[in-house]
Amino acid sequence: MDEADQRTLRFRCPRELDAILPRPIPAVHGLPDWFKLLPQKAFNPTMGGEALTVKKCPPFIDAMTSGFLMPLPIDLEVRDGEFSWNFEVPKGFISEYPHSPIGFHDPSQVAGTPYFDEDRFIIKFNNFWTIEAPPGYSILFTHPVNRGDLPFTTFTGLVDCDTFHDSPVNFPAHWHDTGFNGVLPKGTPVAQCLPVKRENWTSQFDMLSTEENEQMIKTRIAIGQETDVYRRRFRVQKR
Repeated sequence: MDEADQRTLRFRCPRELDAILPRPIPAVHGLPDWFKLLPQKAFNPTMGGEALTVKKCPPFIDAMTSGFLMPLPIDLEVRDGEFSWNFEVPKGFISEYPHSPIGFHDPSQVAGTPYFDEDRFIIKFNNFWTIEAPPGYSILFTHPVNRGDLPFTTFTGLVDCDTFHDSPVNFPAHWHDTGFNGVLPKGTPVAQCLPVKRENWTSQFDMLSTEENEQMIKTRIAIGQETDVYRRRFRVQKR
């Protein structure tokens, strides 16, 4: 396997849906409008002056732009807690695939968790794409990072997609905005997928040496006196 294959996720869908399904996209191309409109600085009443916003926070941005975003396949309308959609099943579409954009889990499946409500189902975003990762890689599926604006919270799961790639991975979610009425549009990200290389890690605990302590102090002083220290000195170019 060449180096390019080691960095490729293969997304496949049924032939009947190829022309109508929105494709998963690199997360860097899926930043929400609210983020694009954010100013880089804002008045901070605690400091009594301007301060940088998350628009200038590399860890915040790098997390949002890593991996791929899985899109909602069609418009989903929500009215008074009821979900509806308009999806005409293509002729010849295989019966083993779901025929709707969402399904449901009985609340008993999350009994004892913070997501449990005996009167509410857990929704499941149906995914029509199989995903194959390179050997030795799993995929962490999670809620689109830092997307607190969405009316749902997708559960997080880790799937060995180098071996499990002949069936789509669906995305259970807790619909937390019970007052939401409107349309969740086709293409809305419902999950973010992050390839993770399977490795065994251990931990080690030490005290800072004299030299390490001095370097820590210098770094902390620089962060307090300068701007963009992490981005200029430490951030690794991602793409």
